[in-house]
Amino acid sequence: MKRLILCLLLFFSILFAKENYSEMSTQELISIIGFVKSENSDKFLKELNSRIPKMTQYEKALYDKRLTEEIKKEEHLEDEK
Repeated sequence: MKRLILCLLLFFSILFAKENYSEMSTQELISIIGFVKSENSDKFLKELNSRIPKMTQYEKALYDKRLTEEIKKEEHLEDEK
């Protein structure tokens, strides 16, 4: 019985779980660049772009580094095709 209740609870929590990027820190957002599902990318980019003007120098450096890494990764994948 307990197992059934736990399984149902887990099922419904997964079913209704949605990404809430506004609750993430800027550094967390930067770290998941490239790992966001395509159906969530609009929300992710909207939140990330709203934070760019408020980023510290350190966060901007992390952001630039992460974008550069992601661009290189995409170029490498295209070269393999």
